[in-house]
Amino acid sequence: MAKRKVNTADISIDTAIPTLGTPKIPSPISHCRFEDDVNGVNMFLDKEFLEELGDAPPIPIRFESAGPRRHLFFDTSKTKCAIVTCGGLCPGINDVIRAIVMEAFHNYRVAGVMGIRYGLEGFIPQYGHEIVNLTPDSVSDIHQFGGTVLGSSRGPQNPEDIVDALERMNVNCLFMIGGDGTMKAVQSIVTEITKRNLKIAVIGIPKTIDNDISFVPQSFGFETAVDKATEAIRCAHTEAQGAMNGIGLVKLMGRESGFIAAHSTFSIKEVNFVLIPETPFELDGPGGLLEALAERLKHRKHAVIVVAEGAGQHLMSTSKETDASGNPVLGDFTSLLRERIKQHMDSIGMAYSLKYIDPSYIIRSVPANANDRIYCGFLGQSAVHAAMAGKTSMVVGKIMDRYVHLPLHLVTRKRHKVNIHSVYWRAVVESTGQSALKGMVPASYCD
Repeated sequence: MAKRKVNTADISIDTAIPTLGTPKIPSPISHCRFEDDVNGVNMFLDKEFLEELGDAPPIPIRFESAGPRRHLFFDTSKTKCAIVTCGGLCPGINDVIRAIVMEAFHNYRVAGVMGIRYGLEGFIPQYGHEIVNLTPDSVSDIHQFGGTVLGSSRGPQNPEDIVDALERMNVNCLFMIGGDGTMKAVQSIVTEITKRNLKIAVIGIPKTIDNDISFVPQSFGFETAVDKATEAIRCAHTEAQGAMNGIGLVKLMGRESGFIAAHSTFSIKEVNFVLIPETPFELDGPGGLLEALAERLKHRKHAVIVVAEGAGQHLMSTSKETDASGNPVLGDFTSLLRERIKQHMDSIGMAYSLKYIDPSYIIRSVPANANDRIYCGFLGQSAVHAAMAGKTSMVVGKIMDRYVHLPLHLVTRKRHKVNIHSVYWRAVVESTGQSALKGMVPASYCD
């Protein structure tokens, strides 16, 4: 298949999906509409979606449609699959696992599906993790629970060792559920598979509660996370109203991308200040948060502040430490903020009461809501359709309400972040009334 490449404003976007070979085996699925690789999904990407476009016109682009193909690469009755979940927990992981297993067994009648325990560690013999046999019976009710029945872990493993394990287990299709780091691991595994000239399909299902994977406008579990986050904000608002000069401070997930904080803020409409990693706000002086907070308390007697975990790092001393996934270890900005609020209120003689709420791990661990379950079902089924047709080095995703195949190089190109020049961020700022704070509104808004 010829590569599909778009070049606009020095931006090159290749949407071609690699395949293991020519699909020749008729699909066992009947009574459905088969998709093909020719027509695809046509759409335009503008600067709201692709920030580096700037003032350039929108880019016309075409992605392969997700869905069943009329002909398959694998003889499904002899095909063995494996599923692995990596990184932090997120609502909906079990739903994706269940969807993959049900689709693979009931519609493609595969030879078997193996569950790899505790992330990429499960491929490495020295860890001693057992392989789980996944069947429709064993996964029938796992969608009712949060977390992942397979367990997870962080950190890279040697791709050579992983491919060795795939060969030992005679795996034909590997489904990897994880975030940005996992998708990069998919790339390294595919590279090793290609080097050995093996016919193993590797399909990624993007998982990130922070919603920070490039070219995936909304990841599964994000809607559930926002639902639970708004509950915490509502409690903070109630606490703040219950005391003279009450302050409710809520810390939410978002290492480098403030989508949960921003989305929750816009949803509940009871937040007065939202701080995200993308905005270079200040604490002191005119236009700083502390003066604005004191002014809010003076007039309204209560305030709610939502902080993404990665916000305010520019105000802290930097550290070169990294976690198991290679991410920089973040400073605890909420501790700094609480201390600075105390100093400022003491200096102006204003009594206050602050309640701090951090629901992060509760939010990560809950079952998915109805909409996310539907989303996970489509992702799991689409991943199986792609793998059976011999697709590889790709992820399944939803763009503008269409399920498509996305090449790995697109989703790993950079982190998806809140565009503070966008209509979306402007709406969030307008809902809080914090536009007077320094760093919240780009200078271009005022041109």
